[in-house]
Amino acid sequence: MQTNVGSVDRAIRIIVGLVLILAPFANILNIGSSVALTYGSILVGAVLVATAAFKVCPLYSLLGISTGRT
Repeated sequence: MQTNVGSVDRAIRIIVGLVLILAPFANILNIGSSVALTYGSILVGAVLVATAAFKVCPLYSLLGISTGRT
């Protein structure tokens, strides 16, 4: 797969992903009060961090978007 996530996009994904992963544990925005919100937040955060780590976003591939240099 060709990389399609640029450096600024990666940084944003890592920051937002880590906030979403840690939010239920720090009880930010009262996310920890619901099991569905807790697991949803962790799952979305993990996906964001994974796409940043691998520099590939499957949704970007489907839509033909690339934030990286080609």
